[in-house]
Amino acid sequence: MWRFQEDLKQDYCLIMPSLAGYGESSFKYAPSSIQENAQQVFALLDNLGVEKFNLLGHSMGGMIVQEMASLFPSRINKLICFGTGSIGVLPNRFETIEESRNKIKSFGLEQVRKEIAKTWFIDYLEGEGYTLCLEEGEKATTQAALASLDAWEQWDGRQKLKDIKCPTLVIWSSKDRSYDWTQQEILVNGITGSKIEIIQNCAHNSHMEKPELFNQIVRDFLN
Repeated sequence: MWRFQEDLKQDYCLIMPSLAGYGESSFKYAPSSIQENAQQVFALLDNLGVEKFNLLGHSMGGMIVQEMASLFPSRINKLICFGTGSIGVLPNRFETIEESRNKIKSFGLEQVRKEIAKTWFIDYLEGEGYTLCLEEGEKATTQAALASLDAWEQWDGRQKLKDIKCPTLVIWSSKDRSYDWTQQEILVNGITGSKIEIIQNCAHNSHMEKPELFNQIVRDFLN
């Protein structure tokens, strides 16, 4: 899902983990809480011997990095919350979590992921992003998809934002149909000293729609 960000390796050592139940970790049983996902990422970093790091999370990953930054703020140099929010129930999403859950159970994950992934782009037929999402989506398990929905529904990170101490950038796309502007205001107002960059005329996956712009925003912030 971060293929278009791989040129950042010219400047940084990149670690792009697959959450349990997804990608290269699809053989693993996925936890049903944001906290457990955060603990698993920390376990990976501990195993790699990485003590301090910059941290970037998108969508559900954005929830996980908020949790990580509130748990061990001293370990994180800089934080980027991209296309995400602090309310797991996703108010004003294109459909409710319960609707997504029922569709997966009724129609199967393959059909549902095709429809949901379309909402992540202004024009899903333009570029390679949608195809990449489908390719990666094929690796995901139904158990992981349902566990993720449960994790979102149970999680509210608003009270923990005050515990995030590192310099923080919020990146949001003006046509995002998953996380609305209200969620961005909560992040910026809740994290002391944070700032926001808005990518115009992109949807949820602006890192695929405008990768060069996205990558430059990341570089500028980390530098």
